[in-house]
Amino acid sequence: MNRKISFSPGEFYHLHNRGVEKRVIFENDRDKRRFISLLYLCNTTQPILWRDIAEVWSFDRPDTLVDIGAYCLMSNHFHLLVKAKDGEGLSRFMQKLQTAYSMYFNLKYRRSGALFQGKFSGHHINNDKYLNYLYCYIHLNPIKLQGLSILTDEAAKLHQHKNFLNSYSYSSYLDYIDLNTHCRPERQIIKPENFPDYFSDGIDFDEFITDWLKIRSAIDKNDT
Repeated sequence: MNRKISFSPGEFYHLHNRGVEKRVIFENDRDKRRFISLLYLCNTTQPILWRDIAEVWSFDRPDTLVDIGAYCLMSNHFHLLVKAKDGEGLSRFMQKLQTAYSMYFNLKYRRSGALFQGKFSGHHINNDKYLNYLYCYIHLNPIKLQGLSILTDEAAKLHQHKNFLNSYSYSSYLDYIDLNTHCRPERQIIKPENFPDYFSDGIDFDEFITDWLKIRSAIDKNDT
């Protein structure tokens, strides 16, 4: 696959990939936890060896390859928002991440061959409005798993969506809701301080998500 984008230091990128032929790449919660652990472990210039899941978050990473601002895992694809430190480092991180996860997946499910659809897709984020929107787009992806809500009351529908997002562990949503508390060990994956200061705290982020959910609901209502 010939890539039509080059990666420049200090620039922001939306990276994503899906399973080959749109196949499921996360069969269960354990697979998702493995990939999330690799988001942390592979983001270093140093070689890594897989360790017990309980020890992952104590692994010292003296030199990271990229800064991660947001992420989300779905059943057959994933999204990342990253800031490049250098072009080579970003590509190296993605190669390490996808190779490590493919090896795990193929061994576990006794399969061979490519797991992902090509290397990965990358889109340069060339303006502030687009960058801000991606925090909504990436973190609201899991709502697709709910399907169409049968609720007609907009407040109840909003409450349902928010409850679902608060129960979904496989994105950085929970880390932004608790932006200043660092409750989850997974919080170490993201580096919000190296991205624009859109959200001063979790309340600010929650209001941002609520506004976008209302916009989404209005669009869905107009389409019916």
